[in-house]
Amino acid sequence: MARQLHYHTIREIFTRFEAAEPEPKGELEHVNAYTLVVAVALSAQATDVGVNKATRELFKIADTPQKMLDLGEERLIGHIKTIGLYRNKAKNVMKLSRILVNDYGGEVPNSRAALQSLPGVGRKTANVVLNMWWHYPAQAVDTHIFRVGNRSGICPGKNVDAVERAIEDNIPVDFQRHAHHWLILHGRYTCKARKPACGTCLIRDLCLFEDKTL
Repeated sequence: MARQLHYHTIREIFTRFEAAEPEPKGELEHVNAYTLVVAVALSAQATDVGVNKATRELFKIADTPQKMLDLGEERLIGHIKTIGLYRNKAKNVMKLSRILVNDYGGEVPNSRAALQSLPGVGRKTANVVLNMWWHYPAQAVDTHIFRVGNRSGICPGKNVDAVERAIEDNIPVDFQRHAHHWLILHGRYTCKARKPACGTCLIRDLCLFEDKTL
C-alpha cells in the first residue's frame, strides 16, 4: 500500500483526468432510478457488458417495480440467467421490487440507509445510485478503485471503507462528483490488475506504484 499523496499532487491527477474525460459516465445501461438499482445489484461479481446484454430486453418490458412483479421471478430468470448468481439475484430483485411498491409508492428512495435496506443492495450499490442518478458525490469503491487507490497513493486504505474515506477526505471537492468514475475507468482500462499500461498512463509521473511497466 502506497503512502497518501499530497494535496497538490492529487489536484494535478484529477485535473488531468478531467481534461481527458470531462464527463465520465458509468457503463451500466439504465432508463431510470429503478433500472439503475437493478442493474447495479445484478453487476455484483459480473461484468457491466454481461449485465447490459442481459438487461437490454428486460428493461424494455420491466422498467418499474410493478412491471417487474408482474413479469414474475421465472421470466426474470430467463432474462438474466447468463449472469453469475442469477437465481439469488432474481429473488432479491423481486423482493426489493415488492418493498418499493409497498413502502415507497413504487419510487426509489434517495437516502443511503433506505437504499441499503433493500435486498441485494449494499453500500457500494447505494453509492452508485446516489452518484449516477442524483449526482450526489458518493464514492462507490470497487476492486478497480481499491487497486488504483492503493497502488498510486491517491486513496490508500486497508479495506473498501478506508479507501472510500480516503477519497472523501483527500480528493478536492470540485472533483468529488466524478472521482469514482475516473478511478474506475482508470483501473479498468489503464491501471489493470495483471498488466498495467503504465507506458500510456496519464499520471505515470505522479503515481507511487513501484512496479511500473514500460
